[in-house]
Amino acid sequence: MQHPLQINNHNLLLSSEEEEKIRIKAAKLERFCDHITSCHVTVDAPHMHSNKGVLYELHINIDVPGEELVVKHEPNENLHVAIRDAFDAAERQLKAYVQRRSGAARLHNS
Repeated sequence: MQHPLQINNHNLLLSSEEEEKIRIKAAKLERFCDHITSCHVTVDAPHMHSNKGVLYELHINIDVPGEELVVKHEPNENLHVAIRDAFDAAERQLKAYVQRRSGAARLHNS
């Protein structure tokens, strides 16, 4: 990544272990695309549901050449599951981006 990972949190405090988990997951994204210029992760706990309690939301913005990938996954009452699911969705978006770019490059070079 050209710019360091940014982690913001709203309405909650992240433990050092949770921040480290986010850092590790973000670093793993570079295995799928080495053209990531920046990654911004926002962790939010905006919803107080009487039947579920706190729901955690992750928003991941990934800047790559020519595009910004935005991941907003379904909230989850377990922060670790919310982190895992959001980064799994980010991985899928990155793989699709790489596939689109390689297809465009093949068409351009033909």
